[in-house]
Amino acid sequence: MTDQILTLPVPVLIVEDEPMIQERLKCLLISIGYAAQDLFFADTLSQSLTLIKKEKFEFALVDLGLPDGNGTKLIYKFRQKNATAPILVISAWSTRDAILKAIQAGATGYLLKERDDFEVSMSIRHMLKGGTPIDPFLAQLILSTVIKKPQALDNSTETLSSRELEILEYVVQGMNNQDIATLLGLSRYTIESHLRNIYSKLAVDSRSKAIKIAHSLGLF
Repeated sequence: MTDQILTLPVPVLIVEDEPMIQERLKCLLISIGYAAQDLFFADTLSQSLTLIKKEKFEFALVDLGLPDGNGTKLIYKFRQKNATAPILVISAWSTRDAILKAIQAGATGYLLKERDDFEVSMSIRHMLKGGTPIDPFLAQLILSTVIKKPQALDNSTETLSSRELEILEYVVQGMNNQDIATLLGLSRYTIESHLRNIYSKLAVDSRSKAIKIAHSLGLF
C-alpha cells in the first residue's frame, strides 16, 4: 500500500553489487510506494559514477564495499551534484572509520545490511521524512568519539556567531566547503577558517563530530 504521508523523491539510485540485496531493496521501495521505473541500479562504483553524470538523482541507497572501489567516493560525487538529496548507506562495513568517512562525504544516514526488512523500511521512511537514521550499533561508535563536556556545550550556541551558525547548518545538511562558499559568495579558505573556529568553540576536531553536537543540541 502506498504511504500517503511520505514524499517520495525520484529518481532513486541504488548502488549495490549483490543481486539478492538489489532485489530486496527494490521490493522494500515498491512496498512504500515507489514505481519500478523510478529505480536505477548500479553494481559497481564506475557504473554509479557514470549514472550520476547523466541523471540528477533525488535519493540514493549506497553500499560501500563495491567490486571496484569504495562507495564513499560515489557519495562525495553525488553530494556535489545534489546538496540536499537523502543518501542512506546500507553496508556490511561496521567500523567507526567507515561511518565517519561516509558522513563526512555527505551521507545522511547509515544502516547495517544485517538489519531485517522492517528495520530497513523504517529507516528509509524515517529518512524520507527528514530524519537521519543511524544504525544503533554504529551510533554507539559515533558517541564514543565525542567527549561530552556539559559546561562547554551549555554555552556553545552563545559563542557561535550568526555566520558560524549559518555555516554549521549547511554542514549538517551535507554540503561541502566549496558548495557552501559558492552559496554564500565567500572563498573556500574563508569557510575553512570559520569551520576551524566552529570546531574550537564546540570542542570537537572533525566535521562529523560537529554534526553530532549540532544534532544533540537541537540546533537545526
